[in-house]
Amino acid sequence: MSVSGQSFHTCMDAMLREPHMKFPGQRKSKHYFPVNSRDPLLAQLTQQPQPFSTYICGIDQTLVDIEAKVEDELLERYGLPKGNSTLINDEQAHNLYHELKSNEMISDEFAGGTIGNTVHNYSILADDRSVLFGVMSQHIMVGSYAYRYLCNTSSKVDLNFLQPVDGPIGRCFTLVSDCGERTFAISKGCMDKLTPEYIDKEVVQGSSALVLTAYLMRASDGDGITDAAMTAINYAKEADVPVVLTLGTRFLIQEDPQWWQNFIREHVTILAMNEDEGEALTGFKDPLLASEVALEWCDMVLTTAGAIGLYTAGYTDDNEKRETSHTLLPGAIPEFNRYEFSRPKLQADCDTPIKVYAHIAPYMGGPELIRNTNGAGDGALSALLHDLSANTFHKTNIPGSSKHKRDGLCYSSFSQLCKYANRVAYEVLAQHSPRLSRGLPEREDSLEESYWER
Repeated sequence: MSVSGQSFHTCMDAMLREPHMKFPGQRKSKHYFPVNSRDPLLAQLTQQPQPFSTYICGIDQTLVDIEAKVEDELLERYGLPKGNSTLINDEQAHNLYHELKSNEMISDEFAGGTIGNTVHNYSILADDRSVLFGVMSQHIMVGSYAYRYLCNTSSKVDLNFLQPVDGPIGRCFTLVSDCGERTFAISKGCMDKLTPEYIDKEVVQGSSALVLTAYLMRASDGDGITDAAMTAINYAKEADVPVVLTLGTRFLIQEDPQWWQNFIREHVTILAMNEDEGEALTGFKDPLLASEVALEWCDMVLTTAGAIGLYTAGYTDDNEKRETSHTLLPGAIPEFNRYEFSRPKLQADCDTPIKVYAHIAPYMGGPELIRNTNGAGDGALSALLHDLSANTFHKTNIPGSSKHKRDGLCYSSFSQLCKYANRVAYEVLAQHSPRLSRGLPEREDSLEESYWER
């Protein structure tokens, strides 16, 4: 962490504090995460105040992902068009699950949901608390969907604010045919039944960020999750808590891109999307141009682009811009990465705002074997949220740092955020589950070394 401009004693005070969270990156260090071996005798003599803790919160449609290999005959019997996504009712879901289970056809069962994945991964990376709002079955049997969800969620995710419901949570069946074709059967269960009174105002307003998915804004009649999401958004805006929106699917966005543009302009601080969603939202296929347009509506954009890697885009003040030491890159915006060493800021906090962009190719060229494409974007977003929350942590616990003379949205530069997000996305791609089973290796070589020195 940067402590330039501080006195020696202030620096020592900062180093001796025991944070509640892993910090997302130390400069001038061979380890990406700090590994401190403090003298236990010194610790006994030095009484330090308990540091202020940080956390993020999110709202999700709680569901379980179930993957199975099936014959075409089963798809026909359940009326599931091959290669398509179909909504099924609770009874159909129960029967389908029972058949798959009894015939030992299920290969994987994971806790799912975009925001559930994101807050879980945040807690794994930061080794810190996150809060999830949503629903949960109040009668949980061993082996049930709800049981499976709880078993696959980090103990650092606070589930005490979930709304109890009399019925199942959501289930998403991924049915894989012999030819590799994937057919999706989705049973909503009670996942959209969240009501506004289960959104805790104090929790939302005390958080470092509120994270939402676009799916929440499209609830059916009689479902309360859209009202619950809007309640949380209004709480967050009252307290200047950043609102983070991940788009989720291009099909939802392309139905009415103008509505989403207005929604983002009015409510969203940080937007996360992939290149397809970016095209549906902005009309531009190029991720860089899509990011540029999206910055007219929000303060920061994270765009994942598959084999191309990922982009970050946002604002910094013209007086605080820092030029890159890396090669200036060509693209739809020539030399777009010139100021990628700058820190992201809210546009409103800039006297003279300028747009800043950064890009990174897949970490180590991408995994040798991609086991799972579902969740890489959620992993990248969780890394950005970790950095944002770390900024809040650092600002609150070390307010005298020169780093906070002018408010920044994140702790790290656009360039460093790209590296961290990319590294986490790689980790998700290389495993079966969209949820990290462990954090990044503590003694892994620094990202600077991995990317630039080898």
